[in-house]
Amino acid sequence: MLSSTPRQLLAGLRMLIVMTVVLGALFPLAIWGVGQVAFSAKANGSQVEQNGTVVGSELLAQKFDGPQWFHPRPSAGEYDTPASGGTNLGPNSEKLVALIAERRAKVAAEDGVAPSDVPTDAVTASFSGLDPHISPAYARQQVARVAKARGLAPERVTALVAAHTDGRQLGYLGEERVNVVNLNLALTDLAAAAK
Repeated sequence: MLSSTPRQLLAGLRMLIVMTVVLGALFPLAIWGVGQVAFSAKANGSQVEQNGTVVGSELLAQKFDGPQWFHPRPSAGEYDTPASGGTNLGPNSEKLVALIAERRAKVAAEDGVAPSDVPTDAVTASFSGLDPHISPAYARQQVARVAKARGLAPERVTALVAAHTDGRQLGYLGEERVNVVNLNLALTDLAAAAK
């Protein structure tokens, strides 16, 4: 029995080396190659370009300051990808209740609506803090402010929101949503064409 131990150890070591090469290098390279060929647009982070320059990603929210932009959901990490994450404040947290009340008052004042009409996603951050989507209700609430700031007809901005509203995934999963990054890029194009 002792004479077979070195042979079994050597066989185990060979298997470890082979599996490390196959699963640690060859398989990831094959998956990366398939992704580059079959999903080239999304394989590199779903980068969004404007005038030949990468300006963001469809998958990550960005901060848009000023009344001329549609605003994303709040972010606990200030839209910083390495600092992504939630606040870890629970529903009974007085700090969270105060933070939501502060956000609700700010959004209501910016958009000229009653605080009770502010959608939930306007005052609550996603768990990652980087969700690029908002509800169609929150996007529509911002139309008047954005149209006024850009000197555009509200009907044109409303049509832009409707054109950038994505339906449920597979027709039944999740909710309708609007990608703020794509919407703001389209808004920039619309404003430039209107001049």
